Amino acid sequence: MDLRRWLTLAGIGVALVLLSWAVLVLLARRLPPGTARELARFLPACATTVRRLRRHPDVPRRARLALLVALLWVLSPIDLIPEFLPVIGPLDDVVVVALALRYAARQVPREVVLEAWPGDRRLVERLLGELRTTGS
Repeated sequence: MDLRRWLTLAGIGVALVLLSWAVLVLLARRLPPGTARELARFLPACATTVRRLRRHPDVPRRARLALLVALLWVLSPIDLIPEFLPVIGPLDDVVVVALALRYAARQVPREVVLEAWPGDRRLVERLLGELRTTGS
């Protein structure tokens, strides 16, 4: 296969991936209010929460390390499930972030986690389960 044909196919592939992401973003914005819409905002809300918890003085070093690992996992180009697969592509990122956030949340006071979460409070409470305060 000559270089020109390969570049054309690669360009088409990149364009299809970008188009599929644009369609997913548009569809996510059209979701009705409630849990489905909050789930579409899950990773951005987790990123905000991780950033806020990382800077909070009540978060111990081991919890910050777990959050850093989750952040590196999300940013890594190597995934268990390739990102370009619609719907299930970001699944490994969601699972890793949820587990790291759950672990970190069990290391700090409940109020700190709830204040750090930018979305619907019911979603983070459901996600994290029964939260304990430090020392419990």
